[in-house]
Amino acid sequence: MSWLPRIILAWALALLAGYAGAADVPMLSGRVVDNAELLSSAARERISAALKAHETKTTNQIAVLTIPTLGEDNIEQYAVRVFEQWKLGKKDKDNGLLLVIVPKERKIRFEVGRGLEGTVPDVIASRTIRNVIAPAFKEKQFDKGVEDGIAAIIKQLEGNASDLADAKDAGKDASSGFKDPDLPMGQRILFGVFIFGIIGLFTVIGIITPGMGWFLYFFLIPFWALFPIVVVGFKATMAILAVYLAGFPTAKLLLPRTQWYQNKTRTTLADRRAGRRNGFGGVNHSRDSWSSSSGGWSSGGSGGSSDSFSGGGGDSGGGGSSGDF
Repeated sequence: MSWLPRIILAWALALLAGYAGAADVPMLSGRVVDNAELLSSAARERISAALKAHETKTTNQIAVLTIPTLGEDNIEQYAVRVFEQWKLGKKDKDNGLLLVIVPKERKIRFEVGRGLEGTVPDVIASRTIRNVIAPAFKEKQFDKGVEDGIAAIIKQLEGNASDLADAKDAGKDASSGFKDPDLPMGQRILFGVFIFGIIGLFTVIGIITPGMGWFLYFFLIPFWALFPIVVVGFKATMAILAVYLAGFPTAKLLLPRTQWYQNKTRTTLADRRAGRRNGFGGVNHSRDSWSSSSGGWSSGGSGGSSDSFSGGGGDSGGGGSSGDF
């Protein structure tokens, strides 16, 4: 059984390697933990006071965290880890909310507890980042961006939200008819592997298959026009669709000129003739020219108010939204 300790050691090293480049989760020392030193001391005090007043009124726990860099982490995974360790929100309500800001990577994320997802859905979090926080950050007005963003979220939670955040997006949403995805990165990767894997496979089959390949070309257009939206958004999907519309016929017209395709065609015709001579109605199944044996296609620093603050045992439901500035 000498192999068992080696397997355990290898597993442990692989696990440690996965976290080696991950950013640390700082201690929850207040409602505003400004490790990136992004905010002025006066702004930290004002934000902390506003969050404390909101918690007293509603029991909702909101915290703000700034860190200089994520390292090899992505902001969605990091925000969930912070939320889980800080346990924001009451245990029986899961009414916590976290704002994470990473100046070096220019990333912002709202992580929303399960109990607040109905009041602060992903689209509201996304619009608050895009229309309130990011514009101020682009002007280097970090105090204003965080204070205004927190104020907008507090108004939303207390039922006093204005339509300002929605107004800037109304024309955009109406003109495109589609909204950019607000999925966590892990879900985007899973959907992307599935969607692009399946549609891509049929695209390749359509390119290399004579005859019915043109049917697949037209058949796949709606799939390339709609499905990638949930992964990469509307604009990127339109670019992908344009590449498909031009690339498929180009590849299909150029492929017959290649030596590989000509060799395969001659081999297939020879197999069919041999099959007819042997009494078969089709290809000689002992020599399938498209099998893998012939080499062709195979199917096979902190700040804040001085009062103590700690999480109440709440949980994140994975909701929220991320953005850039």
